[in-house]
Amino acid sequence: MAIAELKEALILLKRMPLLWIPGIIGGFLAAALWVIFNLSGTFFASRLLVISGLVLLIFTTGMLVIIRNDEGDIRAMLAGSVKYYLRVLLPQLVIIFGVMVIVILAMITFGLVGATADISMVTALSIGFMIPSVILTLFFDTAAVFEDRRVFESLQRSIQLVFTHINDVIAFLFVCAVIFFGIIFSLMVVWEAFLFDKLDPITRYNETQLQAFTSDQFIALIGPEGMWITAVIIFAGLFLLIPLFYSYKACFFKKLAQGVVITQQPTTGDYDSKGRYYKY
Repeated sequence: MAIAELKEALILLKRMPLLWIPGIIGGFLAAALWVIFNLSGTFFASRLLVISGLVLLIFTTGMLVIIRNDEGDIRAMLAGSVKYYLRVLLPQLVIIFGVMVIVILAMITFGLVGATADISMVTALSIGFMIPSVILTLFFDTAAVFEDRRVFESLQRSIQLVFTHINDVIAFLFVCAVIFFGIIFSLMVVWEAFLFDKLDPITRYNETQLQAFTSDQFIALIGPEGMWITAVIIFAGLFLLIPLFYSYKACFFKKLAQGVVITQQPTTGDYDSKGRYYKY
């Protein structure tokens, strides 16, 4: 099932070049953040990261609207993103807040029993709660756009689809992982080919030098030329990954949604002598 939807997504991207716009925007924003991080440090980059995410969400939401309608232009993409922006943003905030609350409660519990919560344990705990949360709510944005659902309805719909089609979802995630690592590995080979001369000294480092090697030393090693080459590689990666992933997820959601439909159970009842209706 997962392979058929991947082929459908590739055909969709070929037929509708407009769907590549979120990849262009996402790649440009990520490359810009990398350059700003190298030139100005984490202060500005960390603040622009949130803004960049909100901007990118405009285009990914509009992309889902275009896929749902199977047609449209840039104006339709922006209009659709305005209509569904909050319906896609708010569930993300609910998920993030929920994970944070669980982690905080777990840390408080550790404190009450006398255990010390160090950074490594908090990180592992956060990842442990984040992974199942992301998987269960993977299709909340497609549910919000394709089925016009509100915040908690889209989360509920995603969880229902994942539980109902868990084997298909695992296959979908496996294909996504193969695509992700395939693209990243290919780009890393290209990146290393361009920076081979600058990275060659690292191959002669001993174990002690490698352990003491810092990110600042790495940035100084590749220099300004390496910084710009890395920015281009980052742009290329997101340019490919964002349109492919969202198109694939949209096509996969449409197939899943055909088999699971939430229906309201009919109710029966009767009226009493005063005209009041009672369900039973």
